[in-house]
Amino acid sequence: MSTGFTRLRRLRTTPAMRRLVAETRLDPAQLVLPMFVADGIDAPREITSMPGVYQHTMESLRVAAAEAVTAGVGGLMLFGVPKEDDKDAVGSGADDPDGVLNRALRVLRDDLGDTTVLMADTCLDEFTDHGHCGVLDADGRVDNDATLPRYESMAVAQARAGAHVVAPSGMMDGQVAAIRSALDDAGFADVSILAYTAKYASAFYGPFREAVGSSLEGDRRTYQQDPANRLESQRELLADLDEGADMVMVKPAMSYLDILRDVADRSDAPVAAYQVSGEYAMIAAAGAQGWIDADAAFYESVLSIARAGASIILTYAAVDLARRL
Repeated sequence: MSTGFTRLRRLRTTPAMRRLVAETRLDPAQLVLPMFVADGIDAPREITSMPGVYQHTMESLRVAAAEAVTAGVGGLMLFGVPKEDDKDAVGSGADDPDGVLNRALRVLRDDLGDTTVLMADTCLDEFTDHGHCGVLDADGRVDNDATLPRYESMAVAQARAGAHVVAPSGMMDGQVAAIRSALDDAGFADVSILAYTAKYASAFYGPFREAVGSSLEGDRRTYQQDPANRLESQRELLADLDEGADMVMVKPAMSYLDILRDVADRSDAPVAAYQVSGEYAMIAAAGAQGWIDADAAFYESVLSIARAGASIILTYAAVDLARRL
């Protein structure tokens, strides 16, 4: 006599059967590739702590972006890496039309048009000489309210340069409302906001700081969320939705799947999650040593992020995954 357990096992008998009954499916269109474009380099530079990920020149960025779109990746998230001499206390390069990030947005929008979703990191940390995500007060603390006008100006500059989506990642209170108002007033009502709703102060960001040449000394624990807290993310979610966020995000992803599930259960907006640099680096490094099958591990890890509730997943493995799906 067949038992309930036998019936479950019959649904695992072949790859075709497992595909047929799979509860969670990945599609290349769900994936977003984070990309770095740097000033002052004349050839792509591999990021030591992120094998296979590069700081791009403008030309190599165009090639890599086209390859990602051809592979079916749903979107591109751009980060700018200015020259050290171009950084200052208020991140002037962030809203400069000739700044590296805004130039890259124009180039890719001209190349790709609306064939992909072009996203821009809307944060000052890459552009400030102190490495924080906002303007500092006289005591060296991030001044939330003084930072908001800088975000407004940066978001409008990115929209003018061609971004379909601006993504404020600095975790300033009121940033979504301020940016929405600025975009609307500047005639960019169609530009979407991807809010970094639950962004935790994480050790897993280490390789990213190499990728963007961060000048940060210290940490960002006064404005990013405490990894010990779960309910706080719900308060952040409700605030972002109330302020007009079009999409919301949890970052990091793999160590915060419980937070991702909470956010997905309560959000009426699309939910994204970011498989961050340290999460990527661990899998890539272990794969390079032959300790794990990196391709299988990337697939499994991203599948788990989707299973936890993300409909949009930012991962540095996006192109390889898209080609295999």
